[in-house]
Amino acid sequence: MMTIFNFLGSIFGYLLYAAFYVVQNFGVAIIIFTLVFKLILFPSSLRQQRSMAQNSRMQAKQQELKEKYGNDKQKYNEEVQKLYDKEGVSPFSGCLTSFFPMFVMLGIYYSVVRPLTNVLHIADSAVNTIMEVANRFPGISINSTGIYSQIDVLRLFHNPDTLALITARNEITGAVSTADIMKISNLSDGFNFLGLDLLSTPRTEGFFSWAMLIPVLCLVTSVGSQIFTMRTSGSAMNNQQGCMKYMLLALPLLTAYIAYTVPCAVGFYWVCSTVMGFIQTVFMNKFYSPAQVLAKGEAAHVALLEQKEALVPYDYQPVSDTKKKKS
Repeated sequence: MMTIFNFLGSIFGYLLYAAFYVVQNFGVAIIIFTLVFKLILFPSSLRQQRSMAQNSRMQAKQQELKEKYGNDKQKYNEEVQKLYDKEGVSPFSGCLTSFFPMFVMLGIYYSVVRPLTNVLHIADSAVNTIMEVANRFPGISINSTGIYSQIDVLRLFHNPDTLALITARNEITGAVSTADIMKISNLSDGFNFLGLDLLSTPRTEGFFSWAMLIPVLCLVTSVGSQIFTMRTSGSAMNNQQGCMKYMLLALPLLTAYIAYTVPCAVGFYWVCSTVMGFIQTVFMNKFYSPAQVLAKGEAAHVALLEQKEALVPYDYQPVSDTKKKKS
């Protein structure tokens, strides 16, 4: 499964590098990159909104059937199937639209955390050589199997301030091609975003460093997005059990902790994705709210039924002479 996400990350990396090539700043490139994919996924999000509205409508009708045929499961299942057939709704209509955005977002995540192979498209052999050479020097330890190892490599080229880093960089320069070194150096110089080093990690930088702004923003944006979603999603969310609500609010804390332990570039992507997702949710609830989508769906359904009835030939039976006389 990770191979699939990494493959997607390699494809998406071309778009991320194109944005970086234009703006020469990785932070701005992440913003552009995330915005473009939000726009691409908007039709899928809209279909998901419609599916949620349809399922909400069907749940109310299913509840009526459950009260009527609750003791007869077979009859209940038959009536539910008839209901879905009559309404023209599939019980699995929201599954694909729910998983597709998540599937794509994991691919985007891999393009951010593996910048050497997925953004610069440097060969794995060259990346492994760089790590092997770097690990020969005291004070430098890069786990070649770690998910953030490629970001660690970029740090070696990002303003080296010690003799060990300078020496390691010189050794690496002689071990791989000049073209690859130029790509890495150019990319590493673009990680300063509004004074924040996106290659730094909040946990190692200290609690009062600027890097701590990333996990704080992850927490604030995630909590705000969750609260807004709970308040605007109608009774389906509001009727959730208390433990489920607490879980929804606990996820932002987990996200903030992860952002505290990983390079700021990863946390910054999460912040951008959350903020743009929040804006999209506000827009959809204003113009494509579940109530509006449901009303449009009901109107379309009624129009379809009327159209079907119009196609049925009228069964004309003339009144008999006997009935005419009696009348």
